[in-house]
Amino acid sequence: MTDVSLVRGLRTATTRFRGTGGYQEEITGTARTRFLRHVVLVGVGTVMLYPLLWMLSASFKPSTAVFSDSGLVPRDVQLGNYASGWTALEHPFELYLVNSLILAVLNIAGNLVSCSMAAYAFSRLRFRGRKVFFAAMLGTMLLPAHVVLIPQYVIFAKLGWGNTYLPLTVPAFLATNAFFVFLLVQFMRALPMELQDAAKIDGCGPYRTYLSVIMPLTVPAMATVAIFTFIASWNDFFGPLLYLTDSDLFTVPLALRQFMSAEGASDWGPMFAMSVVSLLPVIAFFFIGQRYLLNGIATTGMM
Repeated sequence: MTDVSLVRGLRTATTRFRGTGGYQEEITGTARTRFLRHVVLVGVGTVMLYPLLWMLSASFKPSTAVFSDSGLVPRDVQLGNYASGWTALEHPFELYLVNSLILAVLNIAGNLVSCSMAAYAFSRLRFRGRKVFFAAMLGTMLLPAHVVLIPQYVIFAKLGWGNTYLPLTVPAFLATNAFFVFLLVQFMRALPMELQDAAKIDGCGPYRTYLSVIMPLTVPAMATVAIFTFIASWNDFFGPLLYLTDSDLFTVPLALRQFMSAEGASDWGPMFAMSVVSLLPVIAFFFIGQRYLLNGIATTGMM
């Protein structure tokens, strides 16, 4: 009798709740919260996208009206900024795009090979001093880049690597990026050890296990490394500025810097036009690997 009374009481309370519009208030509150959340997200997104929209708008304005006309809609559309910017410098702008692409591809290849091998050794192999070396590798992340800047420059200068791409690409093949090594270690540690044991039973050694078992399973993490490497290499300004002197070796950031004049006669319209062009490869590369990027970051525990 007690259970029957309890069930009847719950039904009565539910009926009263519905009669007073309780469910309707809950649904209305959820809809209102969702609407406010979307409003906030749209506002924040607009603030973040405004610099890009302003740059896109400035690429169609005359150089004299870039800063005097603050609106996003150009009054006098100048499509010639893209044509004049492409040939305004000593070399066609396509040369600087190709140079940046060469550096990005070499750095991606270097980081994928060297960092994955180092991560495989730290995460899947057992050797003396593994924890000490791994701790030392993580410790390098605490060093500011400016601390090792002068020693690196002296070493590369004595090797005769000045005015070449070697100082900008060779370190990538030596697993010098501790962050990428750590990211791949976190991903590889999550892989079942039974896969490695099964490969060992089938006669696979460490190298065959690395190539045939581990590497195919680390595609999301490797895609994350590739995207981060591409963006960092494409946007790098200080490295090429430090080591490159010939204009035919300049990358996109150095080429954009040539549009600015110390005397104040900067050609703003063509410069912003070429800035928009230089963003297109980064945006395209990001959207192509966006799915792998999110999956790789989530599965490595970096979020």
